[in-house]
Amino acid sequence: MKLYYHQVSSNARKACALARHLGLQADYVAVDPTKGEQRTPEFLAINPNGKLPVLVDRGRTLWESNAILVHLAHAAGSDLWPADPAAQIDIIRWFSWEQAHFARHAGALFFENFIKGTLGHGEVDPDAVAESTGFLHRFAAVLDGHLKGRDHVVGDGLTVADFALGAVVPLAATGKAPLDGYAEIARWYAGLEALPAWRDPWPERADSAAA
Repeated sequence: MKLYYHQVSSNARKACALARHLGLQADYVAVDPTKGEQRTPEFLAINPNGKLPVLVDRGRTLWESNAILVHLAHAAGSDLWPADPAAQIDIIRWFSWEQAHFARHAGALFFENFIKGTLGHGEVDPDAVAESTGFLHRFAAVLDGHLKGRDHVVGDGLTVADFALGAVVPLAATGKAPLDGYAEIARWYAGLEALPAWRDPWPERADSAAA
């Protein structure tokens, strides 16, 4: 199993955290977008989108972080991807919501307030910041309401949905859109922070890679 990642990527964080949480043995391959390494012919051959993370396992190549989460849970025989079809459908619902709404607007703020300055992509667009901030708070309120009386996003136990949505919280904070005003999200996220693999998801040697 080979997992391509970068520490700035919230999507890569999900995959690395889950692999470590499940105790899966993987060769971690650091790919540095600041050096354009995700656009090399070698990398585009495994992910034509030029995005991270990517998982290669037993002859199968997977991109899209949430699909990788499900594969990892299957590989470990873990109920973090539950056997119940109704729970699976609910996880897919939250996967879709995360990508279309929660992560989308947190990611836009991350780009405006962090990536632009870091990589020299121009000035911050205040209109884009205002729009994404409004949308982020709108959808954060949806998750906050859903979490009332719940310790997890789906069902009564930890699932891959928690890993998927949890990666948005530090992304939003780095994008100068902290979610501190949402008490239920804070309580739920504290549960993730209690997991050693979530607190420290990255490989011990970021430059380790399989030959």
